[in-house]
Amino acid sequence: MVEALLPDGVSLAAASLLVVASFFTSALTASFGVGGGVAMLALLGLFVPVAVLIPVHGAVQLGSNSGRAWHQRAHIRMNVAAPFMAGSVVGAIAGAFIVVQLPDAWLKLVLGGFILAISWARIPGIERLDKAGLAVASVGLALLSMMVGATGPLLSPLLAQFLAGDRKALVATHAAAMVAQHGLKIVAFGLAGFAFGQWLPMVVAMIATGYLGTRYGTRWLDKMPEETFRRWFKIGISVLALDLLRRGVMALG
Repeated sequence: MVEALLPDGVSLAAASLLVVASFFTSALTASFGVGGGVAMLALLGLFVPVAVLIPVHGAVQLGSNSGRAWHQRAHIRMNVAAPFMAGSVVGAIAGAFIVVQLPDAWLKLVLGGFILAISWARIPGIERLDKAGLAVASVGLALLSMMVGATGPLLSPLLAQFLAGDRKALVATHAAAMVAQHGLKIVAFGLAGFAFGQWLPMVVAMIATGYLGTRYGTRWLDKMPEETFRRWFKIGISVLALDLLRRGVMALG
């Protein structure tokens, strides 16, 4: 009975793992303001076809970030979020026409490389951006999001330049900005003909557990030193990213 609600090619065990993982990835993002989307992208990459990975990930993240934005709505700084939202419209429209042109193997390589890059690399020159620069940068981030999915870790240091010293505002504004980006992504893929219907039951279940994770996230990581967690998180993410790269290389061969 349950299997009938799952999309083709996704087993009950895989779907169950993803639903449970959604709780923890949402808790992670609610605690640190970043990281959960990358973890979910890497996990989804192991179980769902690459051709549907980005829109499905976007739907899950739309629900997760919506819950976070709602719970922390009092701290959202719209004067910072608005420029990002405006630029995201342009990037999402452009990305809808570019993502379909990437071959499966190359998309795996892009995903794996992107996850490694945002997990370990430092973005140069980011401290010099003003709000106009944020709007321009958001076009590129939205375009990139259409191809690689999780651009939250790139947005966080951008927002931090305007919200220094206010962690609650940073986390809440980040959530609002990502709701806009993922929402635009869903619209763009829908207009491009992607059928979300068969993925809806699994996505709804993941959003539900993600909502619980968001509620729990503010307390979940208090028991673990942040430096220790971040180190092991990077290691785990890197293993998953390297597996995507391996499969991409094998597909090319």
